[in-house]
Order: sequence, then structure tokens, then C-alpha cells
Amino acid sequence: MTMPWLAAAAAALLGLATLATWLLRAIGREKRLDERLLAIQRSAGIDQVTMAWSLRHAAGRGLAAVGRLLVDGGVLSARTIHELEQTLMASGFRGDRALAVFVGTKVALLAGLPLLAIAALSVLHPARHVWSFVLLASAVGGLLLPDLVARRLRKRYLRELERGLPDALDLMILCSEAGLALEGAVERVATEIRPANRAIATEFALCSSELRILADRRAALLNMAERTRLDQLRRLGTTLAQTLQYGTPLTQALRTLSAEMRHEQLVRFEAKAARLPVLLTVPMILCILPTLFLVVAGPAMLQAFRLW
Repeated sequence: MTMPWLAAAAAALLGLATLATWLLRAIGREKRLDERLLAIQRSAGIDQVTMAWSLRHAAGRGLAAVGRLLVDGGVLSARTIHELEQTLMASGFRGDRALAVFVGTKVALLAGLPLLAIAALSVLHPARHVWSFVLLASAVGGLLLPDLVARRLRKRYLRELERGLPDALDLMILCSEAGLALEGAVERVATEIRPANRAIATEFALCSSELRILADRRAALLNMAERTRLDQLRRLGTTLAQTLQYGTPLTQALRTLSAEMRHEQLVRFEAKAARLPVLLTVPMILCILPTLFLVVAGPAMLQAFRLW
């Protein structure tokens, strides 16, 4: 390995050491804060409280500290921060530390993957152009990998919402017919549907909390669609807001909306089923037809070879 690569490796190790030092200091501050809070709680007579500390939580706090430093330091633009927050909220990650942990993870992977690549390449001793390609690919991969994972989780979270929303509406119809108000129905659905669909339970629980806190209940209903940007939740929020504003029957509106959503799911299933023969054409040509030709034309070809 030539001198430029040694200098690059030394700079990368120095950067990793600086990042590790910052993480350890942040973890130490968080641990001291937990100890002080625990001492205050015990002085107040709460003896059953135990300090839940683990390496996973400590690493999360350290990553959050690094991410918060970049977010609060103005490194990221306001538009980028808003887009990342929307993506994380649509993926089911909420809270004050979600964005900071996400940014800190990107920084850690951006610094860690190239160092792992350097360690592996130092053992393998490849050519110089392989060094350049692997280091560049590891840096780009470390920068883009959290975004790819967040998008994948967002798609899975939205699929769970779409799949479970008609069932949630059916439960709301039962709650409404039983005499529960809107707030009570949303809270009860969030509790009952949690074992079957955690995404729906999370959204409905958050909506129930906002219905109690916010003065405008229509804003709490419309916030579900703003968090996930899902058309079905937007229609649900609009329907419930119109019910509150104009006094239309809640049960009938929910029953109509549930039937529409189930019909849309059936249409999507039929569209996927209609695409199935087209998707099976290429595997059939590659796998089935050669075997069929061999079985049909094989004896004739053997007879021709014997006569030849």
C-alpha cells in the first residue's frame, strides 16, 4: 500500500477515533443524567424505580447526540430536515430523537464502512483501482443505506395501514352503534386492533391523544393523513371531519367508506391476478418449454442420430 493510501487510512482512523470519543462523551452525559434522575426519584420515596441502561440504548443516545449536533448546527437545510421527518413519520418512527438517530446513523456508516473496507483490502492487497472503487462504493453505500432502509420500512408500514384500515372501520362502526363517542371509538379500536395490526393501532392511538389535546378535533383527524400521506387515511379524516361539522350519521359514513376501501382492495387483487400470466410467460419459456421439446423431439433426434 503506497503512502497516499496510508495517509488516507490514518485520516480515516483519526476521524473514527474522534467520532468514538464524541459518542463516549455523549453516552457518559446521558448516563450521568439518568443517575441524577434516579437519585431524585428515590429521594422522593420512589424506591421501585430501576435505571434501565443497556449498550443498545447507550449507542442510540450517542448516535442521537451526533445527529442532533448536525441538525442543530445548520449543516442540513430546512427542506431536507422536513423531508426526512416526513419520511420517518410515514415509516412509523416518531419522537424527538428519531431524526437525530437517523442522521447519526448515516454519519456512523459513512465513517465506518470505509474503515472496514480499508481493513479488508489491507489483508487482500488488490490493485489500486480496486481500492478506489471499493472505498467509493463503501462511502456511498454508508450514506445511502439508511435512506433505502427507511423507504423500505415506509412501504411496509403503509401496506399494513392499507390492509388493516377496513377492519378498523368495521370496529369503529360497532363502537359507534354501541353508543361510544368518536374519541372513545378511536381509543377502543386502537386498543383492540393492536395484536392484529400495530400500524393501525399506533395511528389511532396518536389520533386519540390529539383528539383530547387539540381544541379543533378536525385538525386532529386530518393530521393522520398529513403524517402518512396515505389517501385512505385522508378520506377517513375528511369524512369524520365532515361528520363533526355537518352532523351527518357517523355509522353510515363509516360503513360506506369501509365498503369503498374493500372494493379498492379487491380491484388491486384482481389487477395483480391479471398480471400473473404475463409474469409467468418468461419462466415458462425458459424452464418448461425446453423440457417439453426434449421429451417430444428427443426420441426422434436419437433415431436420426442412429441412422446418420
